[in-house]
Amino acid sequence: MPLPFLAGLLWHGLPPWFPDPWLLLKTGSALGAITATKLYTAGATNTSERKMHGRVVLITGGTSGIGAQAAYELAARGAQVVLLTRLPPSDPFLVEYVDDLRERTENQMIYAEQVDLASLHSIRKFATKWIDNAPPRRLDMIILCAAILTPPGGQRLVTPEGSGVESTWMVNFLANFHLLGILSPALRAQPFDRDVRIVIPTCPSYIGSPPLTEALGKEGWSPGKAYARSKLAMLVFGQAFQKHLDTYVRPDGLPNNARVVFVDPGWVRTPGMRRWLTRGSLWGLVLYLMLYFWAWLLLKSPVMGVQSILFAALEAGIAVENGGKLIKECREVDFARKDVKDEDVAKQLWESSDKLIERVEKEAALQRARAKKEMEQREKEAREAEKAQEIESLVQTIKNGKEKEKEKEKESKKPRNRKKSKPEGKKAS
Repeated sequence: MPLPFLAGLLWHGLPPWFPDPWLLLKTGSALGAITATKLYTAGATNTSERKMHGRVVLITGGTSGIGAQAAYELAARGAQVVLLTRLPPSDPFLVEYVDDLRERTENQMIYAEQVDLASLHSIRKFATKWIDNAPPRRLDMIILCAAILTPPGGQRLVTPEGSGVESTWMVNFLANFHLLGILSPALRAQPFDRDVRIVIPTCPSYIGSPPLTEALGKEGWSPGKAYARSKLAMLVFGQAFQKHLDTYVRPDGLPNNARVVFVDPGWVRTPGMRRWLTRGSLWGLVLYLMLYFWAWLLLKSPVMGVQSILFAALEAGIAVENGGKLIKECREVDFARKDVKDEDVAKQLWESSDKLIERVEKEAALQRARAKKEMEQREKEAREAEKAQEIESLVQTIKNGKEKEKEKEKESKKPRNRKKSKPEGKKAS
C-alpha cells in the first residue's frame, strides 16, 4: 500500500535498494534535455489533408531522401505518381523500387520515366512528349526534389553536353528551368477546377549566396557557393515563373489556377547531407557513424523532413491564395533576401538561361550529329569488312575446291599395277 511506504520514507528514510536521488536527478535531466532537443529539431508535423485519388504528380529525385518519402506519402494517399529518374524504366533497381513502392502503398498507379537532369536533350525529349497530346494530359503537381552537391574540397565538374555546364548549376537550376519552361503549356491548359501546384524545395544556404548579377567563374568557384547560388536562382526563377503563369489569359477568361510554392524542409538526414558531412570520403563516413548520435539528435529524419512538403501539397488554403510563398515548419515565412523578388534580377536570369540553353542545345545537336555520322561510318566499315571477309572466304572455298579436283585428276591418271593370277588347275612343268 502507498501509505505504509510513504510513512516508512518519512520515519526511516529511503530504503537501501533505492537509487541515489542525485543520480536520478542527473539522469532524468539529461534524458529530458535530449527529449526536448529532439522534439525541437524534429520540426512541425503536417495536419493538412485532401483527396489525392486521380491526381497526377511528377516528382524528380523520387528514389532517395526526401523525394522518396514524398513519393511514398502521396502514393499512399492515392495519387498517380510519375518518377522522373536518370535510369531507364527497365533498370533492375528501378523496377524493384517501383514494385516495392506499389506494394507498400497498395497503389499500382506508380510509373517511372527516364529524364536525365544533366542532359537538356533528355529533358526536352520527355517534356515535348508529355505536352504533345490532345487533349492535354492531366498534370496536378510537380515536385522538384532532385539536387546534387559537391562535397567540400571536391572538384568542379561539368556536364558532357556541348561545351559543358557546371553540374550543380545544371541539375539544381537549369534543368528545372528547362523542364518547367517546356511544361508551361500543360500547366496552363489544366481545367479551372483543378488545383495545380509546383512545389520547389530549397534550403537556408541561399542566404549566403553571392548575388546572381555576379558571375561565378572557375577561380571563385567552391562547392558551397555553387550550391547556394543554384538555390537562390531557383527562388528568383520561381517568383518569375509564377508571374508568367498569372499573366496568361485563359480561353475561358478565368484566373490562373497554378501556384508555385517554395518549401524549406530544414536539415534532414538524406544521402546528400551525409555526403556533405563526410566530405565524400571513407574516413568521413567512419567518423559520421561514430558520431551518429549527434546526427540523429540534430537532424530530421526523412519522415519529418517531408512534412512541410506535404503541407505545401495538401493545404487547402494555398489554392485560393497568391503563389510564390515560402513554407517552413508547416507555416508561411518571409524570404531572408530582398533580391528574391527583384524583377530586374529575374529578367536577367531568365534571358541568360535561355541563351545558355540555346547554345548548349545547338552544340549538343552537333555532337549527336557527329556521333551519329561516326557510328554510321563505323557500321559501314564493319559491313564492308564483313562483306570482304565473305568474299575472301568464298574465294578460298573455290580455291580449295579446285585444288581437290586437281588432286583427284592426278590420282586418276596414275598407272595401276595389277598382278595376273595363275590358273588354278594348271601345274608347273
